[in-house]
Formats: sequence, structure tokens, C-alpha cells
Amino acid sequence: MPVVLPFEAIEWSDDMATGVATIDRQHRFLVDTLCDANRRLLASRENALPGQIVRDLLAYAVLHFVTEEELMKRVGYDLACSAVAGAHVAQHREFSRRIVAVCDRLREGRDVSRLDVLEYLNDWLRNHVLDISGLS
Repeated sequence: MPVVLPFEAIEWSDDMATGVATIDRQHRFLVDTLCDANRRLLASRENALPGQIVRDLLAYAVLHFVTEEELMKRVGYDLACSAVAGAHVAQHREFSRRIVAVCDRLREGRDVSRLDVLEYLNDWLRNHVLDISGLS
């Protein structure tokens, strides 16, 4: 019997597209990866799995953040819309900080709620992608 999540799991839709091919590919990869993580974390009780998934998502997210931030600079968005660009970069840093804290807890052998982590990741990514695509 499938596990029912107590939150709305993110799924890719064309409404999330920004029209920037590189960003859309990366967003779609993040969404698809998180969908897979939702399934795997709920289906397995393997202790190492949460840390592996969170580290993998963080690594790809950081690559994505670098891509977005370089693109903002290249097209002058960081200067033309400095407040919005600055807030967006701050979202990247806060996400990284929170996920590193989860990784630290897992490495120290402390409990981390799989559902809490999944809920945070799903909500954050949904809001991030929708914010970028102009739908939020």
C-alpha cells in the first residue's frame, strides 16, 4: 500500500517553465530527483539513505544556484533588479544552510524526521521554481 504524504509532493508541470532552457532543465531535474527521493525515503528504512539523498540534492542545488546567479549577473538582472535578485540569492543561502544543518545532524547520529525534511524540500523547491517562473 503506498504511503500517503501529509503534504503536497511537488510534480513538474509546464507551468513551472521559465523559458530559459538551462534553468528549466535544472529545475526539472531537481523536481524529478525530489519525487524519487519522496518515494525512496518512504519505502526504505535504510539509515544511510536520508543522508545520501540530502547530500545529493544539496550538491545539485548548489550547482543550480551557481548557474542561476551567474545568469543573473550575465544579463544584468542582479543590477537592474537588485532587491529581487538579492532576495533570491538569500533564499539560496538559507536553503544551503538548512540542508547542511540536516547533514550535520545525520552525521552526528541524531534523529531527523524524514517527513519534515521531505516537506521542507518539497515546499522550498515548489516556491523557488514558482517564484522564478513568475507564478507565485
